[in-house]
Amino acid sequence: MTAQHPAAPTAHAHSDKDRVVIFDTTLRDGEQSPGATMTHEEKLEVAELLDQMGVDVIEAGFPIASEGDFFAVNEIAKRTKNAVVCGLSRAAFKDIDRCAEAIKPAARKRIHTFLSTSPVHMKHKLQKEPHEVYEMVIAQVTRARNYTDDVEWSSEDGTRTEIDFLCRCVEAAIKAGATTINIPDTVGYTTPEEYYNLFKTVRERVPNSDRAVFSVHCHDDLGLAVANSLAGVRGGARQIECTINGIGERAGNTALEEVVMAMKVRNEVLPWWTNIDATMLTRASKLVSAVTSFPVQYNKAIVGRNAFAHESGIHQDGMLKNAQTYEIMTPESVGVKQTSLVMGKHSGRHAFIRKLEDLGYKLAGNQLEDAFVRFKALADRKKHVYDEDIEALVDEEIATAQDRIRLVSLSVIAGTHGPQRATMKLNIEGRTAIEECEGNGPVDAVFNCIKALVPNEANLELYQVHAVTEGTDAQAEVSVRLSENDKTVTAKGADPDTLVASAKAYLGALNKLMIKRQRTKPEAMTATP
Repeated sequence: MTAQHPAAPTAHAHSDKDRVVIFDTTLRDGEQSPGATMTHEEKLEVAELLDQMGVDVIEAGFPIASEGDFFAVNEIAKRTKNAVVCGLSRAAFKDIDRCAEAIKPAARKRIHTFLSTSPVHMKHKLQKEPHEVYEMVIAQVTRARNYTDDVEWSSEDGTRTEIDFLCRCVEAAIKAGATTINIPDTVGYTTPEEYYNLFKTVRERVPNSDRAVFSVHCHDDLGLAVANSLAGVRGGARQIECTINGIGERAGNTALEEVVMAMKVRNEVLPWWTNIDATMLTRASKLVSAVTSFPVQYNKAIVGRNAFAHESGIHQDGMLKNAQTYEIMTPESVGVKQTSLVMGKHSGRHAFIRKLEDLGYKLAGNQLEDAFVRFKALADRKKHVYDEDIEALVDEEIATAQDRIRLVSLSVIAGTHGPQRATMKLNIEGRTAIEECEGNGPVDAVFNCIKALVPNEANLELYQVHAVTEGTDAQAEVSVRLSENDKTVTAKGADPDTLVASAKAYLGALNKLMIKRQRTKPEAMTATP
């Protein structure tokens, strides 16, 4: 017998014991994704949206990692109105002190400090004996508690930690003043039943466990992060650590939008609730994708482009008769509005702003004006301006707002009779520079121009092109990934001309590399709960 699914989430009476705290680490663990660099202004924009949508705790960064991280956390602490602002620190006192200084302006603040507890981490990473680690747990929590009464302690690699030692450390951390205990699946190794049993066992065996909120933090190496997180909540955890779009190190983290909607749509079997305004999920997804240049896969749950698309004839027939046949939630419930092709060269500013709102964007000031000018230019070149065209245009506008190097003009000579040649004009921090180069094909010629104008040793790791929409006049969206030393960045560019899109993407990546060069790490950071 097939279960009947509601077309929209069903409201249930809320109980405080079933309340799940949403701890968002997009700005910390999410930004540790190779290539996912955000500027200072972009971090502030993401933090503001997280605060508006009801995130309970914003892990704003890792203050000891760099001056840039410190100032971002400090500014977010000043601006955040509702959420707890959290900073991450290792067990070292200098880390905790720096973290405390960064979050000091926040109305509500938390220090999140962690330490490895698994045998493999203690032996090879910390090079310490268990009794030494135990004493460090007490010392780090005590130090953090001197600055705030909201302290979270994490047992890094908790799912591979011996249960007796884990229970001892958790008990000691709570006794020292930790109010939240996070047992992370740092390497994405556990399974739902194991994770459920872990939380159930620790909460039963630790005598003071009722004095702390337990938290899950799952990585998606085996594709089990969401399932594991929900299993941890079933085992008694009441905080989920997650990121928008599931971004994060390696295969990423638990996706915020997925756990939130799982609890909303299947509340009869997942009887917990959050404060998240689900209608803002799509907007948050688009913003994070734009500022990180990390595309959201088309078939991504909840926020993917195809999440509410139906191409199969059988599915379309069922949808026309009753949407509940193939949709278990409404598009509107996650902020997706059904739109039509009404935009063109005669569309005005008000219509453009309304379209942006329907698509989940909110621009203001110069960003809005620049986006509108680019929209009108695009409408002059394309007969139909699809929603996807506008999304690509606005994503690029958001991602390049702070660029120091910008494309002014490009012309390319290509064809069967070489050599291929490109002439490029750039604006480099206010000055104009022109270069002409040959290449083994037009793309190579374009990239050679950029290298001549902006000398660099970056390696091109990825060059990928796809059409944003259908038709021969479709915009091309190009993704470029560059690496330099231990730094990796990704950027996107869109334009009806594939070569122009290629130049924009390459320049976008170079701009991000320039930002990363300015960040100086004090030492190797191995900080991933």
